Amino acid sequence: MRIVVAPDKFKGSLTAAEVADAVASGFLAVAPDADVVRVPIADGGDGTVAAALSSGFKAVPVDALGPTGEPRSATYARHDHQAVVELAGVCGLDLLPGRRPDPLGASTYGLGQVLAHAITHGVTDIVLGIGGSASTDGGAGMVHALGARLLDEQGRDLRLGGAALQALNSLDLTGLRKTLGDVRIVVASDVDNPLLGPRGAAAVFGPQKGASPSEVIQLDRALAMWAKRVGEATGSDLANRAGAGAAGGTGFAALALLNAELRPGIELLLDWLDFHQALVGADLVITGEGSLDEQSLAGKAPVGVAQAAARAGVATIAVAGRSLLSDQRLRSAGISRVYTLAHLEPDVDRSIANAATLLHETGQRIAGDWSA
Repeated sequence: MRIVVAPDKFKGSLTAAEVADAVASGFLAVAPDADVVRVPIADGGDGTVAAALSSGFKAVPVDALGPTGEPRSATYARHDHQAVVELAGVCGLDLLPGRRPDPLGASTYGLGQVLAHAITHGVTDIVLGIGGSASTDGGAGMVHALGARLLDEQGRDLRLGGAALQALNSLDLTGLRKTLGDVRIVVASDVDNPLLGPRGAAAVFGPQKGASPSEVIQLDRALAMWAKRVGEATGSDLANRAGAGAAGGTGFAALALLNAELRPGIELLLDWLDFHQALVGADLVITGEGSLDEQSLAGKAPVGVAQAAARAGVATIAVAGRSLLSDQRLRSAGISRVYTLAHLEPDVDRSIANAATLLHETGQRIAGDWSA
C-alpha cells in the first residue's frame, strides 16, 4: 500500500509533523511493507512555517516586535528565492503577553519586519499566511515596517495600532515601493469578509480580540479612514474586496499596497507542498486535526486535503482528538471515516498530554482496518 499521511497540527499538543510521525509509525508497526509518505500541512494560520520546514525549507530566525511591541524572535521558512511567512508566529493572538488583548493598540508591525528581512535578503516570492491575528490595524503596522510613512496633520508618524488610524492624514509610499521592488506575494487566507461594515474586520473579528462594542465602532471608523487614505494614495478602493477584512484588515493592506494575490489557504499550501504529486499511486490518505467541527468544513486543512484526494480518486480518512460532526457531514466533506483519540482516552487533559502515544495506537488501528 501507498499511504499519504497529511494532517494539520493538534493545537496545543503536537505539530503537524509530530502528528504525521506518530500516525505513520503506528501504521508501519502493523504494516511494515507499506509505503508511507508524510506531508504535514497547514492552512495559513499557525503551523504554516512548520509545514514548509518539514518539506525541506530552511528556518531563518528574525528579531521582530510582537503584537504589542515586545521584542521576540520569529522564524520564516526559505528555499532559494522563495519564503513562507506566517503572521501568527510573530504578532498572533497567542503571542499577546499574558494573553491580555489590546484591541486598539495591537499591530502587525512585526510581520512587516519579517517580510522586510526576507525581501532585503534576496527573496522574490513569498507565501504569507495571515491567520491568527491579534490586531485590527488594517495591516498598517506591516506596511509601516516595510517603509511606508503614515502621517498625521502635523506630519508626524502615527503610533502603532488600529485606533491611531483615526488621525491618519496622509501616506508616503516611497519607502514601501522601494522595499517591495518586484517581489511577488501570495496571501493564504480563507476569510472572504470585506474591510468595513457589519461583516468587516472590526465587527466580525474585533470581539474575538477583546474589543468591546464601543471599541468595535471606534476601530471600524479608524479602518474607514485608513481605507480612504490608501485609496487617495493609490487611486484604488479595495475595501469591499472579498478577503480585505482578513486578519484585522491585513488582507486589505496586502491587496492594496503589496499588490498581493489572495488564495484559499489550504489550496495554496497543498500546491506549495506538492501534495498532488504525493497522491500519485496512493491507496489511502490520512488527514486530521485536533477537533473536527463545523469550522473544519469552512475550508480548513483536513477538508481541503480530502477534496484534493477525491479529485485524484483516493479515499480519505481522518484522525482527530474529537469529532463533533455526524458521519453524513464527514462523508459530504470527503472523509469516509474518523478515528478519534477520545475513543481511546475520554479524559481531555490526558488525551492532550498523551496525544503522540494515542496517535501511534490509532495508526495501528488504521493499518489493521485498511491494510488488507
